[in-house]
Amino acid sequence: PTWGYKIKKQIEAFSGLKIRHGALYPLLRKLENRGLITSQKQQQGKRTRKIYRLTEKGKAYMEMYYNLIKEQMTF
Repeated sequence: PTWGYKIKKQIEAFSGLKIRHGALYPLLRKLENRGLITSQKQQQGKRTRKIYRLTEKGKAYMEMYYNLIKEQMTF
């Protein structure tokens, strides 16, 4: 489970790409609408953060995607 800003930083560190907040949050909403992630608001001090989690469907999708990439990279 993590929040949007941390997801953004992880993607940037992994890919070397800069992700705009204006691109990330609509994508997170789409993933949630498709049942791949869930979100829940959580109070942390004076801040309210939206915490995201992969669903079982999301985990299965990620595993399928990982295996597809792995297959493509095997020569």
